[in-house]
Amino acid sequence: MPELVFFSGTMDCGKSTLALQIEHNRSARGLAGMIFTRDDRAGEGKLSSRLGLVTDAVEVEDGMDLYAYVVDHLSRGGRADYVIADEAQFLAPKQIDQLARVVDDLGLDVYAFGITTDFRTKLFPGSQRLVELADRVEVLQVEALCWCGARATHNARTIGGEMVVEGAQVVVGDVNQADAVGYEVLCRRHHRRRMTAATAHAAALSPDVLPVQPA
Repeated sequence: MPELVFFSGTMDCGKSTLALQIEHNRSARGLAGMIFTRDDRAGEGKLSSRLGLVTDAVEVEDGMDLYAYVVDHLSRGGRADYVIADEAQFLAPKQIDQLARVVDDLGLDVYAFGITTDFRTKLFPGSQRLVELADRVEVLQVEALCWCGARATHNARTIGGEMVVEGAQVVVGDVNQADAVGYEVLCRRHHRRRMTAATAHAAALSPDVLPVQPA
């Protein structure tokens, strides 16, 4: 049976990488997918991961009817065997309802990827609706780490390295930005204390370099 599956986790846990892997595996078997995204770090109409992988996608706009878009694509002779929706936390609840209708009325699997809570630890409306409607919610097992080495469970917004807890829910930025709006993953303890890597005078490990113990 087709399913609506919500893959969730903090930033840096590999959500977009998994979305790209699912696309690769299915396209390699001759299946055709439709990819939706919104506010990706690589720019409009792109699905990208921090590993450097990127593919084209349909940029979701305010008020866009995702069910109608898929139906129109199929009516014009296009093919879609499944749907991927990345950055699903930025979708409106109504658009999540439309993705559920794609599953129920069109018989297509829909794989949605997103973070559950914002920098204030409040549910994104799109993520909340996915939790309410999804056939399955999968918490990704690749653990992002707080600067202290503990498992990261919360997303923090930073400005100049300082954690902020007020502002608009959606502000596009990226991780490890020191001089602008950025984001950092923290354990609950350090999120509660508003203690980022910069304010704790702790250097975050590079994801590209393994730690070396002194002899």
